Amino acid sequence: MKPRIAIPVPHSEADYADRALPPYLRAIEEAGGEPVVISLDLSNAEIAFLAASCQAILLPGSRADIDPQKYGMLERHSETAPADPRRDNADELLLQDAFNLHKPILGVCYGMQSLNVWRTGTLLQHLETPITHRAERTLAKAHRVALEPESLLARIVAPAAGTEFWVNSSHHQAVNAAGDGLRVVARAQDGVAEALEGTSPGQFVLAVQWHPERTFPEDAAARAIFHAFIEAAAKKPATAAT
Repeated sequence: MKPRIAIPVPHSEADYADRALPPYLRAIEEAGGEPVVISLDLSNAEIAFLAASCQAILLPGSRADIDPQKYGMLERHSETAPADPRRDNADELLLQDAFNLHKPILGVCYGMQSLNVWRTGTLLQHLETPITHRAERTLAKAHRVALEPESLLARIVAPAAGTEFWVNSSHHQAVNAAGDGLRVVARAQDGVAEALEGTSPGQFVLAVQWHPERTFPEDAAARAIFHAFIEAAAKKPATAAT
């Protein structure tokens, strides 16, 4: 059986979600998983039921920004986008389930930031650096990232791309202080955190600031990330059936 991967709808706004979700679904399926879409309209009990039927969670990108008060910032930057409480609620329920049961977690862009804040980390509300971070969706090579050589991410990606390679980019916020049980394992040339992973050896926890789902068909590093995630998910039993 294919491992079931819980993925929340990226945003409450349907037009954005309809554009953003399909690449994640394709990447999950082509890597050997079965995506289970978590509607943001579901009750907490319904989300918990679906989460229990899944072996792993994937937190996708979003056009929202996390409420700065959640990470201790009383002042809101003028560039900070409105929060999406329904997406935040889904993420929090899925993360709680995943950490309780040591399920694999993959975060992408906003998903990396959501994971970090849930683990009591902080964010930079707006980036102003010479490196291109807030790029158009079509820009496949926005900037390079350098990996920590002794990291899970390096073990996954280095055979395909080395420890320094080009990535796309579509964000204006970034991780500042890493949350509990997380560490930064990749940075851009300007020092911006580009990947996190968990420090517990018994759980696959990985998050990247770029969008590997968008380049999955042509990029070996993107495919390696999804395949490693699905392989980790395949080792976990589901705790309930739909």
